[in-house]
Amino acid sequence: MGSRLFWLFPAQSRYLPGHRWINITLRTLHLVGIAGIGGGFFYAAEGDLWKSFLWLTLVSGLLLSLLFIYANGIWLLQLRGHVIMLKLLLLYGATLWPEWAPWLVVLVVILSGWISHATGDVRYYSLFHRRRLERLDPDE
Repeated sequence: MGSRLFWLFPAQSRYLPGHRWINITLRTLHLVGIAGIGGGFFYAAEGDLWKSFLWLTLVSGLLLSLLFIYANGIWLLQLRGHVIMLKLLLLYGATLWPEWAPWLVVLVVILSGWISHATGDVRYYSLFHRRRLERLDPDE
């Protein structure tokens, strides 16, 4: 692996001061956002109300992704990272195609349940390496 990529794929994961509490706070905000958009889509809340929850979900999800990438960019190479990126795209798609929003939200919830409860062999699987990947060797 080139030395210029070392900052993205450190040998040991990095953590910000307060990493755990940042993670917990962002996950909590993310759940509030998901609950809000679910209610908005399935119970016909006003557009501006559910959109604020949608943006809360998108922003908290993006910040969680950045936190994971900062800790170790290997997350980008693992299926768990790919699924999260797909979920962010699907939620963004809900802003572009509101008529599809309820179905996109259902798909996001399905993907969330699937990846969060999958085995480590699934979550840490790399489509690029075709195996479970927990760290990069210097020559990869």
